[in-house]
Amino acid sequence: MAHPLSDRTYRRLFTAQIVALVGTGVSTVALALLAYDLAGENAGVVLGIALTLKMAAYVGIAPVVGGFAHKLPRRRLLIALDIGRAASVGCLPFVTQIWQIYLLIFVLNAFSAGFTPTFQATIPDVLPDESRYTRALSLSRLAYDLENLLSPSLAAVALVLLSFDALFAANAVAFLISALLIYAIRLPSAKPHQRERGVWHNISFGVRAYLKTPRLRGLLALSFAVAAAGAMVIVNTVVYVRNNLGGTESDTALAFAAAGAGSMVVALLLPRLLDRLPCRPFMLAGGVVLTAGLLLGIAGPGLGGLLLVWFILGAGSSLIQTPAGHLLKRSAHDTDRPAIYAAQFALSHACWLVAYPLAGWVGAKLGLTAAFAILAAVTLTSTAAALVLWPARDPDELEHAHETSEHAHMHVHDEHHDHEHHSREGPEPHYHPHRHAPVRHKHAYVIDLHHQVWPSR
Repeated sequence: MAHPLSDRTYRRLFTAQIVALVGTGVSTVALALLAYDLAGENAGVVLGIALTLKMAAYVGIAPVVGGFAHKLPRRRLLIALDIGRAASVGCLPFVTQIWQIYLLIFVLNAFSAGFTPTFQATIPDVLPDESRYTRALSLSRLAYDLENLLSPSLAAVALVLLSFDALFAANAVAFLISALLIYAIRLPSAKPHQRERGVWHNISFGVRAYLKTPRLRGLLALSFAVAAAGAMVIVNTVVYVRNNLGGTESDTALAFAAAGAGSMVVALLLPRLLDRLPCRPFMLAGGVVLTAGLLLGIAGPGLGGLLLVWFILGAGSSLIQTPAGHLLKRSAHDTDRPAIYAAQFALSHACWLVAYPLAGWVGAKLGLTAAFAILAAVTLTSTAAALVLWPARDPDELEHAHETSEHAHMHVHDEHHDHEHHSREGPEPHYHPHRHAPVRHKHAYVIDLHHQVWPSR
C-alpha cells in the first residue's frame, strides 16, 4: 500500500498524465512533418521558431496561471486547460499558413503552461505521505523518459496506416481522455490562502518567493546545469552521430535512447535512497555527474563511448530532476504550491531557452569539442553556484522574529493570528485589517505574506 498507484485518485491522475504525454509525443513528430509539408527545406527554421514560442509561452504564462490557481477550483481548471489543449491541437490539421502554426503552438503551450505546474502541485495533496510522494516523483520522471523513447516509435507505426494529420487528432483525443479521467476523481479541497489582493502581487508571488528561498535558488542553478547538458544531447546528437561518426538514423535513435535509459535507471533506484537521506547530496552529485559526462565527450568518443556519455548525462539529469518536487513541496504552503511549481516551470524553461541556442551556436561555429568543453564549464559553474546558494544546513523549522505590522488579508487563526472574533467577521477564513504584535518564535519556514525575507543565520 506504500506504492502511490494503490491510491485510486493518483492512479487516475497518473493515467491522465501518461495519455497526454503519449499524445503530445506523437504530435511532435506530426508537427515536424507539417512544417516540412508547408516550408520544405526551411522546415528546420519553422520548427526552431515554433519551439522558441513554446518556451516563451512556458516562461510567460506559467507564473500568471500559478498566481491565480489558488483562487480557482483545481479540478475544473485542469479540465478546462485539457479541453483548451485538445481544441488547439485539433486545429493543426487545418493549417495552411506557417503563421498559423506559430499561433496554435503558442496557444497550445500556453494551456500546457497552466496545466502542468497546477497538476504537479496537486500531487502532494493527493499523496501527503512523504514516501509515496517520493515514488510518485519517480513515476513522473519515468513517464517523461518513456514518452521520449516510445512516442517516435508509436508515431512511425501509426504513419504506416494514417496521415500525419491523424496524429494531431489522436493527440486531441488524448487530451480529452485526460480531461475525462480528471473529471472522474475528487481532488482535496484547497485550503484558505493568506495573500494580499492585487493582480501583480499574485502574478509575481511565485517567482519572488522562489528566488528568496535558498534551496530553490540552488535548484535553479542546478536546473541550468540540466538544461546545458540536455541541450547538448537534444541539439547536437544528430550532428555528432551523422557527421562525426558517419552513423545511421538508427544510431541517432540509439543515442537518444541511451540518455533516456540513464535517466530511467536513476529514477527507479533513487526513491529508496531518498526515504533515508536528504535530497541535497544527490542533486549536487547530479551536477558533478553532468560535468564529468560532458568532459568525457571532449575526447571525441566513438559510438560506444558516446552511448556511455549520453547514459551518464541522462543519469545526472535524473539525479537533479527526480527529487526537485520535494524541494518545491517543502518551500510553500499548500495553497501557494501552484505558484511555486509554476515558478519552477517558468524559470527552468528559461534556462532551456538560453541553453538551446548556446549549444547549437557553439556546436555550429566552434565545433562539437568546443561545445562539450563550454557546456561542461556551464554545468560546473552552475553546480558550484548551487553549492553556495543552498546551505548544507537546511532545516524546515527556523527561529525568527516579527516586528509590529498591520495589514489585511484572508486568514484563519493560527500561530500568526489569534484574536477575538466579532460578529461582522463571519466564519473562518475571513478578511479584515488586523495588527500583528512583535514576536519571536520557531516553526516550518516558507516565504509568504508574513515571512517575506529568509532569516539570516
